[in-house]
Amino acid sequence: MKITVFGATGGTGIELVRQAREAGHSVTAVVRSAADFPAGVEVVRADVMDPSAIEPAVAGRDAVISALGHRPGAHEPVCAPAAESIIRAMRTTGVRRLVVVTAAGHIEDSHDSFMTTRILKPLLWRFLRAAWTDFVATDRIVAASGLDWTIMRPPRLTDGGSKPYRTALDHTVPGGSSISRTDLATATLAAASDPATVGHAVGLGY
Repeated sequence: MKITVFGATGGTGIELVRQAREAGHSVTAVVRSAADFPAGVEVVRADVMDPSAIEPAVAGRDAVISALGHRPGAHEPVCAPAAESIIRAMRTTGVRRLVVVTAAGHIEDSHDSFMTTRILKPLLWRFLRAAWTDFVATDRIVAASGLDWTIMRPPRLTDGGSKPYRTALDHTVPGGSSISRTDLATATLAAASDPATVGHAVGLGY
């Protein structure tokens, strides 16, 4: 596949680019400043908030993946306006397949335990309100895009290696409190080529 990755210099983005290249995909990494990537990766420097600037990086691709994250300590939304810009560029260029990574923490889910629903998530909302509000808006924008979208909803991310993980369509994973960035990247690439995930959110966790 021809894949474009936004957020390519982040922890998950780096893994996405690496794994995609190892799998033989043609990869374009969109970055704000110069960065080192594996041989064969096309690097495009562009402002993700400018749809016209990112159109060349999107045109002709089989899938576009956003691994952008909310900047730590920032109060202004990042992921939601970026999603709007990416969607506009995709509509202009006629590209359909979009996979966006957000999170699981902001989701109220019937599969969550009583403690998670009534204690843990309300507590985390107090500390992560800016990021989670950004993710809520991102989910809404992506789901209303009219594109062939998939939203990846991981729990807490770690820097560990790969091990067996679970997924759930349109639900969080019961008891799945963490997943490594390596396995999130693996699952995201798998979802990008899986038509069964189109129009759905994919929960993940160990």
